[in-house]
Amino acid sequence: MNFLFHLFLSGNDNDLMVGNFLGDFVKGRLAGRFPAGIERGIELHRRIDSFAGQNRHFLQSKRRIDKSFGHYRGVLVDLFFDHFLAVHWDEYSDVTFRHFLTDTFRIIRDHENVVPERLRRVTPIIFDELLPSYFEINGIARALQRMSTRISRPNRLGEGADELRKHYDGFYSDFCAFMPELKKFVQERRVLIPVETRH
Repeated sequence: MNFLFHLFLSGNDNDLMVGNFLGDFVKGRLAGRFPAGIERGIELHRRIDSFAGQNRHFLQSKRRIDKSFGHYRGVLVDLFFDHFLAVHWDEYSDVTFRHFLTDTFRIIRDHENVVPERLRRVTPIIFDELLPSYFEINGIARALQRMSTRISRPNRLGEGADELRKHYDGFYSDFCAFMPELKKFVQERRVLIPVETRH
């Protein structure tokens, strides 16, 4: 649930941003289920996820995590990279982090008629509590603990922040190498030019 990464990569296109925000909550073929711009954002979300799942730097981060976390290692890397984006936000955007969250929350609320109910219920929590907490490792820990309790089968997500603490410099190195490759990937598909600026 790397909301921050997906929102940031939506650039100045509001419909694209809304679709990117919905990405994890919309499954299957789209085929006109949403307005065209929002479907484009959902497709972008899926392309970003596919790119990350095959990227050498993202995979390197997954390998840093204890194998006992299983397929949740990808979820952990998603959250870890959101943490680094938040911490180093000023290096990637000329809009303040607080302004970005406030403006983005307004855009999502303006499109709430297309937001699935289960996502709509937690949207205020995402923007008021979750994303602002990503600056701190403890904030990532709380997010992972919350996610862990919502999964019915046993999992170690709640312990994931320990992996971030253990390999912090390595994860950050992977993030720094991953970020320009992901931005280039998105730009080449002519869906986001530029990614650095939102007003």
